[in-house]
Amino acid sequence: MSEGIEGIPQTAEQETKGTKEEKEALAAQEAAGVEQSGVSGHAPRTEHADTDFENPLHDARDRRLPKIAGPSGLVIFGVTGDLSRKKLMPAVYDLANRGLLPPGFSLVGFARRDWADQDFAQVVHDAVREHARTPFREEVWQQLAEGMRFIPGDFDDDTAFKQLRSAVEELDASRGTSGNYAFYLSVPPKFFPKVVQQLKKHKLASAPEGSWRRAVIEKPFGHDLASAEELNRIVHDVFDPEQVFRIDHYLGKETVQNLLALRFANQMFEPIWNRSYVDHVQITMAEDIGIGGRAGYYDGIGAARDVIQNHLLQLMALTAMEEPAAFDAPSLLTEKLKVLKAVRLPQDLGANTVRGQYAAAWQGGAKVRGYLQEDGIDASSTTDTYAAIRLQVDNRRWAGVPFYLRTGKRLGRRVTEIAVVFQRAPHSPFDSTATEELGSNAIVIRVQPDEGMTVRFGSKVPGTSMEIRDVTMDFAYGESFTESSPEAYERLILDVLLGDANLFPRHQEVEESWKILDPIEQYWATHGRPAQYASGSWGPEEADEMLARDGRSWRRP
Repeated sequence: MSEGIEGIPQTAEQETKGTKEEKEALAAQEAAGVEQSGVSGHAPRTEHADTDFENPLHDARDRRLPKIAGPSGLVIFGVTGDLSRKKLMPAVYDLANRGLLPPGFSLVGFARRDWADQDFAQVVHDAVREHARTPFREEVWQQLAEGMRFIPGDFDDDTAFKQLRSAVEELDASRGTSGNYAFYLSVPPKFFPKVVQQLKKHKLASAPEGSWRRAVIEKPFGHDLASAEELNRIVHDVFDPEQVFRIDHYLGKETVQNLLALRFANQMFEPIWNRSYVDHVQITMAEDIGIGGRAGYYDGIGAARDVIQNHLLQLMALTAMEEPAAFDAPSLLTEKLKVLKAVRLPQDLGANTVRGQYAAAWQGGAKVRGYLQEDGIDASSTTDTYAAIRLQVDNRRWAGVPFYLRTGKRLGRRVTEIAVVFQRAPHSPFDSTATEELGSNAIVIRVQPDEGMTVRFGSKVPGTSMEIRDVTMDFAYGESFTESSPEAYERLILDVLLGDANLFPRHQEVEESWKILDPIEQYWATHGRPAQYASGSWGPEEADEMLARDGRSWRRP
């Protein structure tokens, strides 16, 4: 037998090279999601089959692998809107760029525009270039663009929905989506029933055997309890409750999820997370902008319906809930529902709730209009642009601890935070002059924009005298980890494709939230008008008075 390189027989050397090349080819095929039998120029592997072969690129410790979507597609209704352009389409690209979407992933747009597929692809391209979080890569874009389709039409247009079904079937064949589709309803709530009924009529909501079909619904989920129950009935008539994903983008934010990690993965926090140590909790979502061009949507809805019913009550439930049995959708639902069912409204709604409207003032160096002067707003409108309410949770952990929830537009700055404020020390050996600048200890979870957490505590000021002041210890996502936090919509769209409902409010939570807010809205409808507050301030004086009666004050974020 002739000798090869370094004494290896040529036949053995050839076999070694062949095996190596074969394994590299297989690894590349796996990475690209291509089946062995479908590779051009290569016959299916029949000889030397290695049934125990493992991809050397796969590491069992890599926690990303279970979070890669399988064959699937996304249909976006209302694809020409701001939400789709600024959030959804960039999020899809960012997921693809991070390798979390299958190679054959398909994106179908549905809207009232006379566009061809190429026009739609250009719109997506421009949105991605402007708003994507990750760098633009041509090869990723080209792969995505091949799976893009556009269907022009109205929601009551049967011909358009027939075209949609044909597009879905064509993509199944050409892109290998396996019949798995999520339908994203990025449309005004009044169109929800029509769209889901059309999906049922044209057999788009019914998944082929072994596949799935899911509906994604944006808030608001109704405008009161009765409308929410009716909407749930209509949607559940078409899709199983487990296949309906209600988007609350706040729950997709890393800091909101970190709230659970903070509480239940650290022994230092959970023992003090109760009425024995906590004085009160403040949950704030403030915006520094007005309604802009959203008068048609916002007027008649208001801040409480727009934010408190969903975002803030969800944050409250996560803050107050007991430890779940597991981090899965049923366990989280069980514990959040316990909190929402235990919420008690104050008897005197007039003294413990406040609503307001922003008034004209100077903000950010510019003169801004008041709410009643905005385009499209009736001068007699009683819609609230600011709302603050005081709630209590009647259970053993939180009895007697008030939860203050507030939200508003044209406030001092854009910020969302959860502040758990602790009781003052029961006895202080220091005299009052040493502690006059000392506030209460607090743990503040910053949801946006500076994602992270702050712990506030007292410390001695350097010097010969005993003087104690507040200091803060800060954790920021951007400084503690090597990668930036993904956008909330990235996480939520991926979870929809994976069928993971952990971060989505279920219909029971939506209905319980309306049971909390409805009596407040009914009281406001028959008692006076919203208080006025200057744009750029932190809300009406009545809100400060509400806390002052309890001997407390609002945090300045």
